[in-house]
This record gives sequence, C-alpha cells and structure tokens, in this order.
Amino acid sequence: MRLKRGSSGSGLHRHINSNRGRCCGINVPVVVLLFFCVFAPLLFFMGRGIHSTADAAGNEASTTGQMANWREQMAVQHLKSLLSKELIESMTANAHDMGPWSLDSLRKNPFSSSWKVVGVEMSNKNNFTSDEQSFVRFVNQTVLDVKKETPPMKKDIIFTTADDHSPFVDTPATRTRRQLREKRREKRAAQLAQQDDETTVKLENAAIERSKAVDSAVLGKYNIWRRDNENENSDSTVRLMRDQIIMARVYSSLAMTKKKLDLYNELLARLKESQRALGDATTDADLQHSAPERIKFMGQVLTKAKAELYDCNLVTRRLRAMLQSADEQVRSLKKQSTFLSQLAAKTMPNGIHCLSMRLTIDYYLLPPEKRKFPRSENLENPNLYHYALFSDNVLAASVVVNSAVVNAKEPEKHVFHLVTDKLNFGAMNMWFLLNPPGKATIHVENVDEFKWLNSSYCPVLRQMDSAAMKEYYFKADHPTTLSAGSSNLKYRNPKYLSMLNHLRFYLPQVYPKLDKILFLDDDIVVQKDLTGLWSVDLRGKVNGAVETCGQSFHRFDKYLNFSNPNIAKNFDPNACGWAYGMNMFDLNEWKKKDITGIYHKWQNMNEDRVLWKLGTLPPGLITFYGLTHPLEKSWHVLGLGYNPSIDRAEIENAAVVHYNGNMKPWLEIAMTKYRGYWTKYINLSHPYLRNCHLSE
Repeated sequence: MRLKRGSSGSGLHRHINSNRGRCCGINVPVVVLLFFCVFAPLLFFMGRGIHSTADAAGNEASTTGQMANWREQMAVQHLKSLLSKELIESMTANAHDMGPWSLDSLRKNPFSSSWKVVGVEMSNKNNFTSDEQSFVRFVNQTVLDVKKETPPMKKDIIFTTADDHSPFVDTPATRTRRQLREKRREKRAAQLAQQDDETTVKLENAAIERSKAVDSAVLGKYNIWRRDNENENSDSTVRLMRDQIIMARVYSSLAMTKKKLDLYNELLARLKESQRALGDATTDADLQHSAPERIKFMGQVLTKAKAELYDCNLVTRRLRAMLQSADEQVRSLKKQSTFLSQLAAKTMPNGIHCLSMRLTIDYYLLPPEKRKFPRSENLENPNLYHYALFSDNVLAASVVVNSAVVNAKEPEKHVFHLVTDKLNFGAMNMWFLLNPPGKATIHVENVDEFKWLNSSYCPVLRQMDSAAMKEYYFKADHPTTLSAGSSNLKYRNPKYLSMLNHLRFYLPQVYPKLDKILFLDDDIVVQKDLTGLWSVDLRGKVNGAVETCGQSFHRFDKYLNFSNPNIAKNFDPNACGWAYGMNMFDLNEWKKKDITGIYHKWQNMNEDRVLWKLGTLPPGLITFYGLTHPLEKSWHVLGLGYNPSIDRAEIENAAVVHYNGNMKPWLEIAMTKYRGYWTKYINLSHPYLRNCHLSE
C-alpha cells in the first residue's frame, strides 16, 4: 500500500517520539529494581565476607596477645622470685618518678652513667623492634604488678614531666624514699668534707711540728716551704757544684787507694777550685762568675775518673762512710750548739752588767733621805692590787713594771713588791728612783735581809750547803769537752741555786698582811689590764694558773719520777701541768692548807734528787696538786723563748706573754720576731742605756 507523503511522515515521527518516551519511563524503575535485586545482595555478601575476614584476623591477634600476656605474667612471677625486694622497690620508685618505662625514656634520661643503649639513635622514638616493645611491656607489667600488691596510699600527687608531659604519681612512700636518698647524699658529702678538713689540719700540724726543728737563720733559702714558693729549677747550679764536690771526694779517695796519684792530684786541684768558686753561696745569684767554667772542668775530671775508677760497690761503701761521718759531725755540732745556747742563757750581757754597776755606784752616792720611795702606806693595803716580782735583772724588771703600769686602767691602785739580791739591790732602787712608775707604788727589798729565811727553816738552803749538792751543781762529772758538758751545764744554771727562785714558796711569810697577790716572772710582758684576775673565783683553790697540757710533754710524767713509789701512789702521771710566770695566789687559803709545809715535806724527800731533777716547777706541781684553778689561756701565752711558730694573733690577744726558754729577749740569741713585744717598753734614749750601749 502506498502511503501518503504528508500524513504518513508525520505519523511516523510521532510514533518514534512516543517510543522514546516510553523507553525512558521504563529504564529508571528497571535500574532501581536491578540494584536491589542484583547489586544489593552482591554488596551484602562481599561486605560480610570482609567482616568475617577482619573478625578472624582480630580473633587471631587477640589470641596471640593473650598468649603474650600469659608469657609476661609467668615471667613476672619468676622475676619476683629472682629479684630482691630492694631492686623491685627501686623499679617501682623510678616508675613513680619518671612514668612507665620505655626505651626512649632510657635513651633520653638514663638512671645512671651505667645505663646506656648502645647503637640506637636518641631520636626516632617510634623505631622500636618487637623485642624492644616486648621488653618495655614486660618491665611495665612488672611494675604494675608490684604496685597492685602494694597497699594504696591515702593521698597521691600527680606531676607532669617537662619534656613529654607524661603524668606520674608522687606518693608519701616515694617522697620518704627520696628524702632518705637526699639525706644519705648530704651525709656522705659532709663526711667527705670533714675528711678533707681533717686531712688539711693534719698536714698543717705536721708542717708546724717540722718547722719547730728548723732554724731558718741557718738553712737560709733551703727550708721546708721551698717547693711551694720557689721554682724547682732555682739554684740548680749551686746544687750541681755541691754534687760534683761530693763525687770528687769519693773518686779522690778511690784514686789514692788504687795509687793513681796523677788523677788524685788533679781531682784535689779541681776540688779546691770548685770550693773557692762556691764559697758560702746558697743561691745561683751569689756564685762567682767563674762558677760555670769550674763546673765544666770538674765535669771533665769526673768523667775521666769514672772511666778509670768506677766500681759500684766501692762507690757505695765510700758514700755510706761519708754519710756516717757527716751524721756524727751533725750530732757533735748539735751538742756544742746546746752547750753554747745554755751558756749564753746563764750569762748576763755586758750592757746589762754595765747598767747594774753604774746604777749601784750612783745609788750609794745618794744621801739616805733620797733613797726612799713615796706612798709607802700602800704596801700593806689589802684593797689594792699587789704584784710580787723576784729578779736580779734591772732591765727585765723595768719592762715588767712599765708594761703593767702603761696598760693599767687605774695605775694608782697598783703596788709592786720587788725582791732582789744584795748585789743588785742598789741598782734596782736607783733605776726606779730615776724612773718612777707613774702613780703606782713600788718597793724594793733585799732577800739577804730576810733573817727568818735560813738553812734551819728552808730545806733548799740546807741542801745547797751539803757537799753532795756542791758536787752535783758545780762539778757535774768534770766534762772535758764542750759536747760532753752540754748535758750537765743546765744543772749548774745560777737560777737553780738562787734563793730568789725558791722564794715563791714563802709568799705569806714575805707579805703576811695581804689577802691576794699576783706573782710575775721577770721574763714576761704585760699587754692588758690585769685587775680582772683579782675578781676570778678560785673556788677554794690556792693557785690560779694557765694549764699547759695541750701537749703530752707538759703532763706530770714528764717532770716527776713515777718509778719512785712515793710519786706513783700520790700523783696521776697524766695530770695536766701548769705554768709559772703569772699566778694568782690566795694567801688566806695558802695559810689554811699550809702550802709551805707541803713544799718543805717534799723538798726534804728529794734531797738525793730521786723525785725530780731540778728547778721549781716540779715541786710546784707537787705542792699545788689538786689546789690549782685553771685560768683562761688568753691570760698567759708561753713559748716566746723557744717556740718560733706561735700564732701572731694569739700573742697580740694575750694579757701576758712569757719568754720562757733560753732565748730571752735581752740576749743576742733571742728570736727577732718576738723581740719587739719586749723592747717597746724600753726607753732606748735613756742616758744610762746609751752609756752602756744598750740602745744599739
């Protein structure tokens, strides 16, 4: 059938368009249907499969973790049985202080220098191996288990570290342990500091003891402080020359033994040249200009001698013989030095002897009415301050009186009682008539005019008249040499034979109307007002004195013979000694306890000198045993006559300084460093002193 062009074309177009609309309307529901019918079940089954796989993997990991935790728990139980309680507590405390353990914390903050992680960088903290992580979990689990077993504390304080801000707990137990650790550290540090201080003090004391035996005037620059203050290479030329001289003497003796006369003469010639070049030099600066040349020539000769004569055994024997010979010479020189020092100590210098003679002549030229001192009414006034001074040295007595008056706050209340012998009686009176002690009162007496002091009353005077005592004091085994007489000369010192030295045991008889009196030796210097001594409570004792037992040689066993039963049963060998020189005596208590009678008793027992050797200190220690009250040490400082190492501050703070020993300040052998404390109270421009050359 033939269709019409117009109608048929338009109808076809409408048909096609209608079909397109239907197709689009049908597709949307179909797609949705297909999604729910096909794709949704597919997605459901795929998701379920993946979930099942994840559950299986999770179950497997959980099982593995449980097995690891079980192994860790078993290891913790075994670890507790192996480790000590202290170590576990330390781990717990460190966990409290620093948080849970980790290898990164060990790398950053090691607990001590021995905790090190070798071969691992400090950064990169997440780069842990499975073994490291297992170790960390294991340690933390151990700490947690220990903490579970520990009873909970009442109050915990949580802190955060500055680096990682991880919190940790500070319990009272932790704080207690920390405090204990800090106390232990402080105690150890104090012990170490104390040990250092004690070591320093011991070294200083040892150096002081060594310095006491060193005569700096003789040794010059060779002293114990040389290494501290000087270069080790200083004066090396002097030492080299001395060494060469020693070796030259050795080789010269060997050359003579082996009859090599040419070498012997050459060594002697070089030896004399070196000795002349060295002279008395003690430093390189003191050497002559020819010293280097002499050293060179001596070195050549010694090299030649060594090549021809050296034998180790012979040289050793020769050096040993020289050492022994030098040691014997040193001992002999020491004895001679002791003898000469004791001789100098017992003699009176020419200047003081001259002064005494001139004063004596002028005194007896005075008319009798001008020989009297003023204020004689004060001599028996018990309300004043009375001093007793027994001396035969005019210059020394003047220093004692002058220094006491200068430093007194109220000099008009001070009374000085001087006693001397008949030889110096005129000189002592004349000096104080010419040089009165200001407003103070002074009186001079002659011991030979004490008629009550005779041999029938005084044991010492009776013993001095005996033949045995004269033999002992004046002959002393008849030494024929200086060194032989050194040990006996001290027994013949005039002070032990003078009654002035023993008059101190008769104070109540000399001053019967006084209550208290201060006894002074003539080798002391007063530096402060002494009136405070009269207000010291002696607590019923007779003698107030400064004790000297800081050293072992100042105890009773060094003065008395404790092998004698009379001494051993009555006295303690370790009892503390005390010093004469400045003593406050209560004369009322003296009379009550009959001190003079006690002295007489023991002096009679010592007639054959079996209880003590000599002097007045041993009988004084016996007589006043248990009757001496110790005074403060600052009242009386001793040793300026023998000890070169007294602290200067101690001397300057002392009320009285004492030149006890052989080196008296008026002698040439006195120590220069201490002489100024004595000479400051002498008017060196005085015409009498100038005429006797005492001002030089």
